[in-house]
Amino acid sequence: MNRISPGATIGILGNGQLGRMLCLAAARLGYRTHVLGPEADSPAEQVAAASTVAAYDDLGALAAFSSTVDVATFEFENVPLAAVAYLAAHTQVRPSWRALEVCQDRTQEKRFFASIDAATAPWQPVNSIGELETALKKVKPPAVLKTARLGYDGKGQAKLLTAADAQAAWQGLTGSKPLKPNGIFAVLESFVDFRCEISVIAARGQDGQVVCFEPSENVHANHMLATSTVPARIEAATAAAATDIATRAAEALDLVGLLAVEMFVTSNGELLCNEMAPRPHNSGHWSQDACGTDQFEQLVRAVAGLPLLDPRRHADVVMRNIVGPEVNEIGHFLSDPAAHVHLYGKTDARPGRKMGHVNILRPKTG
Repeated sequence: MNRISPGATIGILGNGQLGRMLCLAAARLGYRTHVLGPEADSPAEQVAAASTVAAYDDLGALAAFSSTVDVATFEFENVPLAAVAYLAAHTQVRPSWRALEVCQDRTQEKRFFASIDAATAPWQPVNSIGELETALKKVKPPAVLKTARLGYDGKGQAKLLTAADAQAAWQGLTGSKPLKPNGIFAVLESFVDFRCEISVIAARGQDGQVVCFEPSENVHANHMLATSTVPARIEAATAAAATDIATRAAEALDLVGLLAVEMFVTSNGELLCNEMAPRPHNSGHWSQDACGTDQFEQLVRAVAGLPLLDPRRHADVVMRNIVGPEVNEIGHFLSDPAAHVHLYGKTDARPGRKMGHVNILRPKTG
């Protein structure tokens, strides 16, 4: 394994809250961090040893950044692939650009799931209003139209309750502008009759070892994660199958780092993969206080070449996101010894903005 010693510097592309928590985990293990991202006074910049405020496609900034770090990673999957490829030519990058490429594009992602025998909801690629109308004959409404790239927290999505919604949905995503020929623009997915949504965070080290945090049960509000509850209310066989999918995905990508895999549990108990992300994930924040190690430390360990730890849980937990003005109403959490509050250092509590999260622990029941 290519281990880096304490005192070395881990570079992080992205300077948001995930980068912030990654910096704090790295510091606990004696590593310095250098973050690069476009926003000044960002959550990660506030705690990193060094910071570069620059666009991701600023090659001069990337070159200077690469000269100061011993290994690099990223905190979100929408970093431009060209920037990661450029960085990889100058320093070690973990996970690789290959994992990033697959996870950045929903069409590649769904084809990847099929390649590892992991089921997804029925879907079709869409590049025009005509293709959308044809796709609706195969993927019956209700359905959702999603941009193939750059969508998150409900952005870049439109619901189609009937085929008559096609025109409005297409215009909503494209603004009626002509598309540039650059791969598939969107995917049409069938609605899923699901019992619950779960996710599994897998960590894979340089030696190929994979360890997974147990599945969390996730509830969304306004297209954004609201709570993650562990243990999830699923059967042991379902949990084992979900963990196996995440493990196979991490191995197939030859990933070194973290992989979060989101899945639906259908009403008949089937698992359908939804999305994946090769980075820390909001649905893994519960691990910070309910486990002996958390997702951020596991990522640091993986990219630094250290052994991964057993992520066994020692408490039941509900992670609750603190969004927008809710941050002004957390006094009851701050006075509750069972509540562990994590704030991101953001000052503008505008609606829909993630300001922090709280992990509420209870004695372990299972």
